[in-house]
Amino acid sequence: MAAADLSQIVKAYDVRGVVPDQWDEGLSELFGAAFVKVTGADAIVVGHDMRPSSPGLSRAFARGAARRGADVTEIGLCSTDQLYFASGSLGLPGAMFTASHNPAQYNGIKLCRAGAAPVGQDTGLAEIRALVEEWSAAGLPATDAPEGTVTQRDVLADYAAHLRALVDLTSMRTLRVVVDAGNGMGGHTVPTVLDGLPVELDRMYFELDGTFPNHEANPLDPKNIVDLQARVRETGADLGIAFDGDADRCFVVDENGDPVSPSAITALVAARELAKSPGSTVIHNCITSWSVPEVVRESGGVPVRTRVGHSFIKEQMAATGAIFGGEHSAHYYFRDFWNADTGMLAALHVLAALGGQEGTLSDLVAKYDRYAASGEINSTVADQAASLAAVKGAYAGRDGVELDELDGLTVTAADWWFNLRASNTEPLLRLNVEARDAATVGTVRDEVLELIGA
Repeated sequence: MAAADLSQIVKAYDVRGVVPDQWDEGLSELFGAAFVKVTGADAIVVGHDMRPSSPGLSRAFARGAARRGADVTEIGLCSTDQLYFASGSLGLPGAMFTASHNPAQYNGIKLCRAGAAPVGQDTGLAEIRALVEEWSAAGLPATDAPEGTVTQRDVLADYAAHLRALVDLTSMRTLRVVVDAGNGMGGHTVPTVLDGLPVELDRMYFELDGTFPNHEANPLDPKNIVDLQARVRETGADLGIAFDGDADRCFVVDENGDPVSPSAITALVAARELAKSPGSTVIHNCITSWSVPEVVRESGGVPVRTRVGHSFIKEQMAATGAIFGGEHSAHYYFRDFWNADTGMLAALHVLAALGGQEGTLSDLVAKYDRYAASGEINSTVADQAASLAAVKGAYAGRDGVELDELDGLTVTAADWWFNLRASNTEPLLRLNVEARDAATVGTVRDEVLELIGA
């Protein structure tokens, strides 16, 4: 047999592709075996989301791991952060079968070492890919190790208890909360996490359905929160929360149905975490609002800016001992959660903050939402490098302007900044602009888009 070409499905941080066209249960079994060989694990934990292909792919991975001598704990249906909890609390490497918000025909694997430490191209994924490609042609080699066991374990209640122990929820007033699970794993985790709290829960799309019959499970796309916004306004709820497909990201709307920016949530949670651990470091990526480092400093913390992407955030979390990290994409990372991201814990912080006072959410977040922003603008370009170079040339040497290339190109002036980054997977440039007023955002946005020919 010819070796499988995995170049299209093994990404920088995970495995993701169309099933069965690009990968199937046969390859998943090889991934399980390769994961055990590369990590040297004698035991692992495996979980999966609600996609139609997930149970079969997950079982095949477990078979492959067991064939290499590892004992496998299957936790079954779970959110990605629930898998991270299992990896952290059990001290085991883990595999989560999900394609997050991608369409139903996709599936993937998010891998971690014991303690939820990420596995990416530079930390084992390239070696795993090479082994799977080799074994797809030559077959799985024999091993002297006896075959491992495969057992089942339900960790949902333990996961919920752990999260609730990390946030003081004792003084909450009763809140009316609409949650849109998008037919994803939030429908599995939210009822258990919120059980017994002073929350009047209005459930939207809690039925687990990996075909996503109501809308794409990506709350960062405005069209996917329209139903949530309407329900909050119709019912007079205190807030709305939307989760993505694997429920590791959460997005919040206020009592008016207006979106609350992930930067404002990052600042709010940072202030709360710093109140518990004064002087700690907080990580934020280079696209979060100016308000995030400002609030961190005002709260007695140390802000550290990093590149976009969970592997960079987690690296910096570990290197600095940071208590918390946040991204513009609504990923939130916690030291008390093995430096892993959990939207559910961020949601509990929002509930505790709002429920601990009598005001509205819009009033609460106003102090954390200080600037005007464009949101992410994607432009299709023929040559990403040439377009970036043109923009850099236009701003280099301009008085009162600083340039840095930590991640793409960031240009900063006294009253505004923008970041322009190339997509890793598409011929796109992604532009984010922030300024002290909306008019300046428009001016800067239009100038940059003209320079790149958009």
